[in-house]
Amino acid sequence: MKLSYLAPLSFHILSVSALQKRNATSTTVTAAASTVTSSGSLLEYETVQLAESDLSHLNDSMQALFTFGDATTSDASTSASARSSGTGCKVFPGDHNWPKEEVWELFNILLGGALIKTVPIAASCYYGEHYDAAKCAYVTENWTNSTMHELDPTSMMSPIYQGLTCMPTTSPNGTCTLGGYPYYAVNATNVAQIQLAVNFARNTGIRLVIKNTGHEFSGKSGGAGALSIWTHWLDKIKYEGDDYTDESFPYTGPAFTSGTGVIGRDIMAAAHKEGMVVVGGEAVDVGVMGGFIQGGGHGPMTSVHGLGADQMLSARIVTADGRFVTASSTENSDLFWALRGGGPGTWGVATSITIKAFPTTPVTVVTFSFTSSEYVSDDAFWLGVRAYWDNFITYNNAGIYSYFFIFPPAAFGVNYFLMSPFWAPNHTLAETQALLAPWFDVLTSLNITFTPVYNTYDTLYEGWAASFAQETVGSDDAIVGSRLFLQSYLEDPVTFNTTFDAWSGSARNNGSLLVGFNINAPNKYNVSNAVLPAWRQTTLHSMQGTSWTDPADYTTKAAARAKLSELQLVWKAATPGTGAYLGECDIEEVDWQESFYGANYERLLSIKRATDPWNLFWAKTGVGSEVASVRSSDAIPDENGRLCWN
Repeated sequence: MKLSYLAPLSFHILSVSALQKRNATSTTVTAAASTVTSSGSLLEYETVQLAESDLSHLNDSMQALFTFGDATTSDASTSASARSSGTGCKVFPGDHNWPKEEVWELFNILLGGALIKTVPIAASCYYGEHYDAAKCAYVTENWTNSTMHELDPTSMMSPIYQGLTCMPTTSPNGTCTLGGYPYYAVNATNVAQIQLAVNFARNTGIRLVIKNTGHEFSGKSGGAGALSIWTHWLDKIKYEGDDYTDESFPYTGPAFTSGTGVIGRDIMAAAHKEGMVVVGGEAVDVGVMGGFIQGGGHGPMTSVHGLGADQMLSARIVTADGRFVTASSTENSDLFWALRGGGPGTWGVATSITIKAFPTTPVTVVTFSFTSSEYVSDDAFWLGVRAYWDNFITYNNAGIYSYFFIFPPAAFGVNYFLMSPFWAPNHTLAETQALLAPWFDVLTSLNITFTPVYNTYDTLYEGWAASFAQETVGSDDAIVGSRLFLQSYLEDPVTFNTTFDAWSGSARNNGSLLVGFNINAPNKYNVSNAVLPAWRQTTLHSMQGTSWTDPADYTTKAAARAKLSELQLVWKAATPGTGAYLGECDIEEVDWQESFYGANYERLLSIKRATDPWNLFWAKTGVGSEVASVRSSDAIPDENGRLCWN
């Protein structure tokens, strides 16, 4: 892929020297940061921190914009609304108390020139200041390539939740607006910059969001009128050796400390170099230490070693008061508990995380597909799928992770099942064939034809790199929801039938694409964390969706939104006592507190109120988010609107 346009593509960093020329009083202002001596637990960029003394050269009114907070003071809980605009909303561009241009200039100088004013990634396609036909052609050609969006400070992988206000086009006379993109972003390359941004947003009442790679399916990395902290370049990796010890956890074994900007392919490669593997996602470019691990995080190694959140041994994080702290089994232990499964964008800005690693093993990988046809009826097709369900628990017990799709006839003219892949860690070819034989025998008896392709790899990294592709950017004409299905539902014939019928009915009766993961997330190491309890008994995580054909009007999109809610309620009625995976969910989930957090919610809410009484870190469906909402007027609720208190 060509990267020649990426640097100037859609953003520019404000020039410090130019700002100082424009404002003579700025010439005595320098970047605010101090370097601390590392005890060995910090990555290099974490030694550059903000101290109170770094602000001493500012006058009182300017210091007040960047000073640290105190979550224990009596007025902390009311200060968020007190610093809002007169409309009861977060301060927004155009409000009388939106910071003046010279304040943003000062902020940029203190940041060392790291402030970026957002230009939508597709702005080059529209007549005006940023129009460039060549850049537009590049953006259009690569629009679904996630790397292009990762390398932009504010672009989101779910454009539907940005508001679709500046999409690639061949009609440059159209309109391009920021919509749900943040107004400014801080290109964070050290802790001090993050602390300055957190303090500035809290003290001014501006909305604050966090972007790592932008993969978050619900649009949590966006927010109209917001200041964003872009953590993508916090990308250092350190192998802690094979005898990392935390006696309180307890844990002794191999570990890695990784910056939160590190993506899957890089941490997996680093682990492979040491003969190890870590728990990451199936997508090679997901930021493993960002929303993935904080939201729970499932991947190909989950059925063997648990969820991503189960791997965290400690975290370094800037909290809502602007302080840089360590969260571990012995320091800030409540925060540590919440960070492991309590949701992204809620607790602070993590800068690095230490995780467990495990010796690698061989893996066998299988791919295949089958369809209905003139010889295979729709009923026979679904009996073949049901036979797969018959083996779910067996596969769970064997540590299998499988990723599959069922496309309705509207997509290909037939019912189409795709296994991509059946992932069998530490299983030989013969063992994997034996596991699949009972299911395959049923398929053969139903006259279903299929041709499994088997591949064996000496290491998990080699199998992972060969089996899982880079994911594309999300659709702009579809929305999804999900549900976890428990093993207990399949152990009783009655609940097996009702559950399977409810699940398959989304495709059979409503034409929904089904995406599934036959997966189990055992708490193998008995860790106590904020992971949704239902994960521990899960046998299937599945997604469904609704879509429309563009161009579509408000009514059409609203009908699709209502239909998804209807389908979700059918799944919910068939699966009492379970929940849904926060990282791949319906953002309009009914009773989301129970669905995403379960019995952990009250404790999480208590920790949220104690660590962030300002509600600075607000994310839709995040803990404590019921206090506010985005005033979006679009048919599909998105980030294109002001954040206001309810």
